[in-house]
Amino acid sequence: MGKLTCIFLFIQLGVYGQGGVGVLYEEMPNDSVLPLSKEIHTSLKPEIRIQKPTIGLIPLKSKSSPFCFITPVSDLNYRYTSQSHYRLGAGISLESISNKKIYYRANIIGGSGFGDSSFSSRGYFMKGTSSNYSYLDARGRISYTPNSIFNFQIGLDQNFIGEGNRSLLLSDYGTPSPFGLIRAKFWRIEYSIMYQFFREKVNSNWQAKNGATHHISFNATKWLNFGVFESVIFQPKDTMLNRGYDVEYLNPVIFYRPQEYALGSSDNVLIGASFSAKYKSHVLYGQLILDEFSLTEIKKKSGWWANKYGGQIGVKGRFNLGKTASFYRIEYNSVRPYTYSHIGSGQNYGNQGMTLAHPYGSNFMELLGEFKIQKGKWALKSFFSYFLQGLDKDGFSYGGNVYQPYNNRPYEYGHYIGQGKGNNGFRAIITVSYQVMKFGNLQAFFENQYRYDSAFNKSSYIPMIGLRSQLWNDYRNY
Repeated sequence: MGKLTCIFLFIQLGVYGQGGVGVLYEEMPNDSVLPLSKEIHTSLKPEIRIQKPTIGLIPLKSKSSPFCFITPVSDLNYRYTSQSHYRLGAGISLESISNKKIYYRANIIGGSGFGDSSFSSRGYFMKGTSSNYSYLDARGRISYTPNSIFNFQIGLDQNFIGEGNRSLLLSDYGTPSPFGLIRAKFWRIEYSIMYQFFREKVNSNWQAKNGATHHISFNATKWLNFGVFESVIFQPKDTMLNRGYDVEYLNPVIFYRPQEYALGSSDNVLIGASFSAKYKSHVLYGQLILDEFSLTEIKKKSGWWANKYGGQIGVKGRFNLGKTASFYRIEYNSVRPYTYSHIGSGQNYGNQGMTLAHPYGSNFMELLGEFKIQKGKWALKSFFSYFLQGLDKDGFSYGGNVYQPYNNRPYEYGHYIGQGKGNNGFRAIITVSYQVMKFGNLQAFFENQYRYDSAFNKSSYIPMIGLRSQLWNDYRNY
């Protein structure tokens, strides 16, 4: 009883207010390169920040909400390939802090579009055909920070783990999903547990699936961080059993792999690790993801199908050229075939038809580079990538599409990255933008994109112009 009393008093002594939760959108001049610190953990995003909201335009007066802002937002885009494509959307953004401990944010954009819906916003609600569609992109979260140790969040939003442009652990590439998040920070360690609620379209009906993720971030020094990751994907209901959200996975301190074996289940468990090393305004970082593997088969170099793993290594940094802020990144990603996949969509590492990690899924290698400069309200952004991706062929899964069952493989041994129908691809994107309004981060932009895919012997130039509130990453770089 005495130990519990001491823990309670220790927690209560650290009471403090928070300024809010940052957004996932990375933009100049910081781009996630923060000062050296033993206390700041940057691998789990969005980051908790101690400052006032920054997106507000119209203040709402309230005694209980010292900072409450509402901002109109827009999503107007036009692009041209062989025909015109457009997206017309508008909405509002609300951000507030109440009693210095409760923070909430809601971003809602709705509209319609014509053309390739893959270039549309990753809305949770979307209907229509692939060429004529309407969407409602609603995202938000509520955050409660009772003291200096704990933070609790719930919402419908995206989360990201890592320092890279891509993440092999958890990315914001796909559709936002409902979640609950607990973060606990003590000494040089931050521990987080996330409960996620996904869904998949099966025979025109939505079927639920769940996820639970552990993440430990350890700042060994001011400049060196290590991370450990574990995630499990499981079905709340199958043909034999209605499991609900397994109470075993609600335990915030267990390891999922032994628990999966104890349950005798076929759930999908992934583990990973990460590191980042900072020098001034530069960061060297990396990730490792393990789905399944056999050390014996790795030593044999047999190319066994179930040796499923991937890796990332990259460097990024900031520097100033006079009054011009600059940012650069070079990153390499590689994932073996069948990583993230399972016997069906109910256990694969995906949500609503899109992977939860890298947009290429698996069976690929990629080298990318970024360079951005900003002066005043003007910004120039460039992105380049070369990749080798193995596509399916002859009715078999060659391990690239995580939504293809891995038991549809053509053979047991001899698997390698790029197998199947090999696609050597190139992406080049150059964007010029001007910040029309700081609140809501409203930007006018002109984007030039060049795409080449050898598997289809196809190259294309896609110009795009628009007026958009940059509240989250709107990916078109894959």
